[in-house]
Amino acid sequence: MRSDETSGLGTDPVSWHAMPADQVESQLRVDPGRGLDAAGAAERLKTHGPNRLPQGRKKGPLMRFLAQFNNILIYVLLAAGFVKLMLSLWLDASIIFAVVILNSLLGFLQEGRAEKALDSIRGMLSAEARVLRGGATRLISAEELVPGDIVLLESGDKIPADLRLIDAKNLRTEEAALTGESVPAEKTTAVVSAKATVGDRENMAFSGTMVVSGRATGIVVATGSQTELGRINQMLAEVSALETPLLRQIKRFGYVITAAIGVISVLLFSWGHWLGHMSFVELFQAVVGIAVSLIPEGLPALITITLAIGVQRMAQRNAIIRRLPAVETLGSVSRICSDKTGTLTLMEMMVASVVTADAAYEVSGDGYAPEGEVKTAGKPVSALPEALALMGRVSALCNDAELFKEEGKWKVEGDPTEGALYPFATKLGIDRAAETTAAPRIDAIPFESEHKFMATLNRSADGEMLLVKGAPEVILDHCDRQQAATGPAPLDRDRFVREGDRLAAQGERVLGLAWLPNPDLRAGSLRPADLPKTLILIGFVGLMDPPRKEAIEAVQECHGGGIRVTMITGDHKITAAAIAKMLGIGDGKTAMAGTEIEAMNDAALQECVRDVDVFARASPEHKLRLVKAIQANGQIVAMTGDGVNDAPALKKADIGVAMGIKGTEVTKEAAGMILADDNFASISAAVKEGRTVYNNIEKAMLFLLPTNIGQGAVIAIAILFAFTLPITAPQVLWVNMVTSVALGLVISFEPHEADVMGRPPRSVDRPIVTGFGIWRILFVGAALVLYTLAAFFWMKGQGASDQMARTAAVNAITLGQVYYLLNSRYLLESSLSVSAHLGNPYLWYGIGGVVVLQLLFTYAPPLHAVFDTEALPPSVWLWLIAGGLLFFLVVEIEKLIIRSTPVLKDAATRR
Repeated sequence: MRSDETSGLGTDPVSWHAMPADQVESQLRVDPGRGLDAAGAAERLKTHGPNRLPQGRKKGPLMRFLAQFNNILIYVLLAAGFVKLMLSLWLDASIIFAVVILNSLLGFLQEGRAEKALDSIRGMLSAEARVLRGGATRLISAEELVPGDIVLLESGDKIPADLRLIDAKNLRTEEAALTGESVPAEKTTAVVSAKATVGDRENMAFSGTMVVSGRATGIVVATGSQTELGRINQMLAEVSALETPLLRQIKRFGYVITAAIGVISVLLFSWGHWLGHMSFVELFQAVVGIAVSLIPEGLPALITITLAIGVQRMAQRNAIIRRLPAVETLGSVSRICSDKTGTLTLMEMMVASVVTADAAYEVSGDGYAPEGEVKTAGKPVSALPEALALMGRVSALCNDAELFKEEGKWKVEGDPTEGALYPFATKLGIDRAAETTAAPRIDAIPFESEHKFMATLNRSADGEMLLVKGAPEVILDHCDRQQAATGPAPLDRDRFVREGDRLAAQGERVLGLAWLPNPDLRAGSLRPADLPKTLILIGFVGLMDPPRKEAIEAVQECHGGGIRVTMITGDHKITAAAIAKMLGIGDGKTAMAGTEIEAMNDAALQECVRDVDVFARASPEHKLRLVKAIQANGQIVAMTGDGVNDAPALKKADIGVAMGIKGTEVTKEAAGMILADDNFASISAAVKEGRTVYNNIEKAMLFLLPTNIGQGAVIAIAILFAFTLPITAPQVLWVNMVTSVALGLVISFEPHEADVMGRPPRSVDRPIVTGFGIWRILFVGAALVLYTLAAFFWMKGQGASDQMARTAAVNAITLGQVYYLLNSRYLLESSLSVSAHLGNPYLWYGIGGVVVLQLLFTYAPPLHAVFDTEALPPSVWLWLIAGGLLFFLVVEIEKLIIRSTPVLKDAATRR
């Protein structure tokens, strides 16, 4: 039940933020002057339970480990391992079982990390709370809080439960992790609309957020799982992480290949038994040889290694992968849903616009960094006008924030809006330290939400001056003049109202700046009521959390690669639309608010997300629904975020991306990938790596499977036509090992293809082995069969023994794979050049390894005994190499025909 939907003591739904304070007190039966008594609090604690988040039952380590074996390919591998044990092939069986255990251990460790997300949310709760109990202020454990408790808040406190505020003095809370707001939220006690979203509930303080400034008194209206934080915790626990596209495809592929192996084995055994040319044992061993040859036992290890290499490459691009399959998922992404604050923007306020009586200015820069310049009409300001100089002085002196550099990054202590004024003053050439020395503060009126301005009285060599900044409407009400180039002039209020509206429409937070030289005020007793109505308006400044420059470029790159970028933020609609326009997201006009999302059913929302790319004032539920709606349209979704409110959506998305610097621990644990630099541009780089990983896995399958098909077909043909087996089961295993280890691994290191980010993302229903892939596998497999059989029968025709002929056949099929490795580095492009084979340094190491292994296989006496082979005469190698070269050219001709035929080329490259 939601915190705004439970009465705490009754059963009827209640929106606490829509109720007057006295009604809340009556409903919860509490005297705000005394609080609950000990007996009443104890009774309510029994009813509502401790103020902590529930911890669900966890699977034990053994069950988590055993669950990793529930995979069709694992079943196939285990079956292959046991068959090899039956054939006394201990080494091969050991390798297969080691691969199975390694994969299971990786899954076990990754699942264990995922469970830490819920623990991280629990760690956000406050440990203690100051409450009013029986008329006395007490410090109690936050777990003992109950609905109706009166909680006292001060600056720096972590809020221990959801509170309805009944008294607030200049209260501002940091809610970015919960709402996505880039600046602290100002709080009041006034009633708000029942339909207000979490970010608009100005009379509520939420569990897990921080008090930035001020003090307040609030009544506990929700504890534990009933709080907003508790709802997110529950949503996170209920969201089940999706299987990655690759795992889904591998699972389907595993079922298909298992069924195919079973059917082929039964049919061939029945046929061979009917012919009667082989004994039962010989026939069984031959059919087992076919089954073993068709099982791609090297594939899981090859996929794991390819993914691991992708992890290393992504780490170099500041993308830390937490779950191995997430590497490939990035390559499948067709839509990136990004939070705004801290991901697409810097999460640092900056003065972006300035309006004075005489001109409008733009300010460049990055957040709190002092580098940048002030421009008008696109040109830097050369001579500083008096109004701008005064603005710089007000920014530097009428300010209570602190700005400092720590570990190479600028950080603000205090109000981010005030912190942003310091670099603005620096860009105007104002030295803060010099100004403070030249014009020390002698009195001040602190900013409070009741009067919405701050004023300082400063004494300089020219006399005293009153410097003021605040809400534009308040500043305008206290001004009767404006600072013009020629000096003070009558106030053009209408112009400044229009300019203020223009800045607000750009998503900027507007501040008015004013001053008054030699005011008739007495230092030491200034009050808000003392602010004169004769101030001189200097101008307005527009502040915003600016978009990252590299994010703009990354969004363009994503769009170029067919990836749609969507902004989902808790910030205001106008701000979201303005930032989205700067980033090139959506049409720059259309944006939808959370209240509109709530009014839609799932079908309407699914239709809406087809056209809209900017969603504002989105709650955790809204974000989760949006991700589900996009997935329902058949898209692979990446969701980025840094706050607790993003965690459920990150977990539900196909790939969750958390911010490493400013992200909460909750978000990091729920995500599959963490950005070490909090930069959206790193996502684009990671997508590029993910696409390369998938390409390499696809190439690896198209490389390995023809070998399996070729080996199985050679044995099957021998059974069908009743002649001597050209390859035995142990020799099949040797070929599989050589091609998987020495050659297959080479493909894992393949570099990016030039146009990898110029292609659209692959379709969600695209199988891992496409129709073209099946053709390529069968074509190359058939060519390998012909090459192998030709070598076998040619040797038999030369009078060679069965052992020598089989040795030639094994070398033929292995050499065919060496040549095919050169073919398969490019799906359709030509491999008939030296430059085509210089991009992967591991290529020649792999080929060299195969040469050494095959020479040992052919000439080492111990291996003769193991595999029942004989040494080949040196002259045979010339014919085998010539046959391999012919095989290479046949595949190149096939590639030439396909890329020269538009229809065939389109079918081969269809994503």
